[in-house]
Amino acid sequence: MAIRLNYRPELYLGEGIKRKKLDKIKKNLENKPLFSGVFLISISRNPSDQLEIYDAKQLSWRYYQKNPPYIVGIADDWQEAVALVTEMVGDCLRVRGDCELKEYLRC
Repeated sequence: MAIRLNYRPELYLGEGIKRKKLDKIKKNLENKPLFSGVFLISISRNPSDQLEIYDAKQLSWRYYQKNPPYIVGIADDWQEAVALVTEMVGDCLRVRGDCELKEYLRC
């Protein structure tokens, strides 16, 4: 059950995610999402939302097989994921002066 995921080139990583283990984490996400043990932040497909946070185990759902997410951040737990979203909002405000996260994170 391999899934082809799309990642932002400059991923936001939580404090519990070590950059040197990122390739292994990505491989687990694509091949064994039930055992990855991380939370993902992705750009929402819903036009009224900007981001989604979910447990990587959800990648095993059939929906994600057909509709892989565009991942912008990886966190060790829910609280860390929320902290990353806060960091993304701050960066977007600093760079763009607004909160158009979808545009900011795709650039």
